[in-house]
Amino acid sequence: MSHENKAIEINDLRSAMELLKTLPQQYHETDVEIDPNADLAAVYKQIGAGGTVSRPTRLGPAMLFNNVKGYPGSRVLVGLLAGRERVAAMLGAPSADLGKYMGQAVKNCIAPIEVDASQAPCQEIVFRATDKDFDLRKILPAPTNTPEDAGPYFCEGLVLGSDPETGHSDVTIHRLCVQGKDEISIFFAAGRHIDVFREKAEKAGKPLPITINMGLDPAILIGACFEAPTTPFGFDELSIAGGLRKKPVELVKALTVNQHSIARAEIVIEGEILPDVRVVEDQNTHTGHAMPEFPGYNGPANPSLPVIRVTAITMRKNAILQTLVGPGEEHTSLAGIPTEASIYNAVDAALPGLLTNVYAHTAGGGKFLAIMQIHKQKPTDQGRERQAALVALAAYSELKQIIMVDEDVDIFDSSDVLWAMTTRYQGDISTIFIPGVRCHQLDPSQDPAFDPKILGRGISTKTIFDCTVPYHLKEHFGRAQFKDIDATPYLPEWFKS
Repeated sequence: MSHENKAIEINDLRSAMELLKTLPQQYHETDVEIDPNADLAAVYKQIGAGGTVSRPTRLGPAMLFNNVKGYPGSRVLVGLLAGRERVAAMLGAPSADLGKYMGQAVKNCIAPIEVDASQAPCQEIVFRATDKDFDLRKILPAPTNTPEDAGPYFCEGLVLGSDPETGHSDVTIHRLCVQGKDEISIFFAAGRHIDVFREKAEKAGKPLPITINMGLDPAILIGACFEAPTTPFGFDELSIAGGLRKKPVELVKALTVNQHSIARAEIVIEGEILPDVRVVEDQNTHTGHAMPEFPGYNGPANPSLPVIRVTAITMRKNAILQTLVGPGEEHTSLAGIPTEASIYNAVDAALPGLLTNVYAHTAGGGKFLAIMQIHKQKPTDQGRERQAALVALAAYSELKQIIMVDEDVDIFDSSDVLWAMTTRYQGDISTIFIPGVRCHQLDPSQDPAFDPKILGRGISTKTIFDCTVPYHLKEHFGRAQFKDIDATPYLPEWFKS
């Protein structure tokens, strides 16, 4: 289904929300009071989180909470991207082809531009850390997802930092825990570019100026989630959003640090990552846990994290704080659609025409599990599907498992995929194991405690499940074909689009 809406041009979070309001069952506001401390996430878990959260859950509308306990006038949005159809509507692309659409944007990037402060609504209201009684904990209703969280988190804060040597900028979403009135801890997964910038600044004994940008055009958030080698060191991911929208992302100079803010953000936190300063992530709660992560488990609290010293908070009038439920479907959209784009571009370049589509499955949080749809068209295509899987593993390093199916299998229907695994797969000849490869430290099974043969946390056995029919047997595996008939008159409401 294609979602193209010419009437509403999306250039920020508010215009994206206006589009959703025109679509049935995609958006909901409530004035019922909500406590940001565990209650907000608990409510949305039941209504719309989906993904790998504990059951019961479901996919539901994005929700705006207009009455946040303890924060008069504040508003919190959750679940904006927690649904593939919703993302498709906001990007103006068919939901089944979002990966391909994103892949084209990577090839047609448009660099961001700087605008004057008069064109930057993100600076309509300013709180400076030098102000008397400044306390970010009282200004912004950062939620906790569970009662065991290390503290309140900004879960969808896009961190913008620059290489202190080259000036190149990068954006990434990181785990940000509020530690004090002007302090936030930041967790870097291995290999993140801004962590390299931090290390360079720290080696020189200097802080790294950054901004944390929240409440954004969804194209900016999704575009920021690409990783190397698709976006190698030196690549500015904001240019992908430019490619998606066919116009540049607008930046404005920050007020208190030598950095830029995203001009149409709802909220921006300005600050510096301090050199040689570390904190225990759960120093204020001692729960031992950080927050629910995308694999569906509570991540362990980190014993030593860098610290951001906040210098200012700027925001729009009536600002909206955007958040997500850690292991929910929203993470699948943020991480998974760029994963699909990276795999599709790499495989199609290496083996043109073989890969029909790819889905970064929500069971893997958009990172660990990919379903690849393969179309073998000639005898020499036999075996190329496994080459395609190897290319995919190289294109996205955090990918753990690949299930390959034929072109007649719906990769977005897990029952159909498991049907292929049941009837077109033999464990001893259809499984390829690649042990001892670096993957992702947040998967608890990738740890020597799980198996002593694992040489370090975040090292995994990558597995390929080849559930495709051998080319010479394709005619023996044809699915039962039913008559093609229009069923709309018999139950019209089911077929409305």
